[in-house]
Amino acid sequence: MDETRGVGRAMFAAVLLMIGGILGIVYGIAAISNSAFFVHNTHYVFGSLNTWGWVALIIGILELLAAISLFGGGMFGRWVGIFAASLAAIDALFDIPAEPFWSLAVFALSIYIIHGLIVFGEPATE
Repeated sequence: MDETRGVGRAMFAAVLLMIGGILGIVYGIAAISNSAFFVHNTHYVFGSLNTWGWVALIIGILELLAAISLFGGGMFGRWVGIFAASLAAIDALFDIPAEPFWSLAVFALSIYIIHGLIVFGEPATE
């Protein structure tokens, strides 16, 4: 009866981290290269479009590393995933003025990822 709780949630969190990591890397590269994908005359509270591109790229790489480690069954991925999802949630809150619905969706999914990774590994209760 050594069942662990939250295995499905942890795998779903790994998939969400992988998707978020790939999107973060793509958005980061697009923002760093001044792509026409983003509006260039927007005023940011902290830094510029280039700065937020680097932030998105770093968070995306962290999310991707966490997802790969979670798929491999590593405990490292659990803690890095919680850290990366926390950074993604904070980043989403900073993006609310620019993209309110997308930012709230990313924030909600980040909170779900954090919950899924925290619950994973607890003994199942009956």
